[in-house]
Amino acid sequence: MKIRKAVLLTGAFVAATVLFPNGSRSAVVQTSSLCGKGEKVVFSCALKSSTKTVSLCASDKLTKSEGYLQYRFGLPGKIELEYPKDRSKPDQAFHYNHYFRAQVDLTEISFSIDNYTYTVFDSYNGEEKPAISEEGLTVTRPNSEKDVTYACRGRAKVDFGAISQILTNDSTP
Repeated sequence: MKIRKAVLLTGAFVAATVLFPNGSRSAVVQTSSLCGKGEKVVFSCALKSSTKTVSLCASDKLTKSEGYLQYRFGLPGKIELEYPKDRSKPDQAFHYNHYFRAQVDLTEISFSIDNYTYTVFDSYNGEEKPAISEEGLTVTRPNSEKDVTYACRGRAKVDFGAISQILTNDSTP
């Protein structure tokens, strides 16, 4: 039994290690996110009916004048989509929508690449009985009238705290 636990723990550590592109060093990925050590998790969740994870990661210091926000999709050690690649200023790469009133809270952060729009969302509607809380990823395909939505498996880790100071709220009149 002790050997089995040690093997499982070793496997978990190995699965949570990501090699940097130059292969010279590694960083431990935060649990259930694709964000590296020293990065903040803005949004992250494992997707239902999938082994994939979607994460929005920010530099430790994120202000209007410095730092980055980056979308990552895939598995630890095998990122399938990373946007933007160059870790540019967030206000040049992302769109932000936040709507709030009593019993309703909707936050969306989106970007477009190759005519696809990717939107990470966190929504709560307390006006419905029972209340509805949904988090996940929506992908809008070009020339398609139907979006594809991937719900989170369980609760997403969410911390939009500084985002409203960095990105302009597109839903504000």
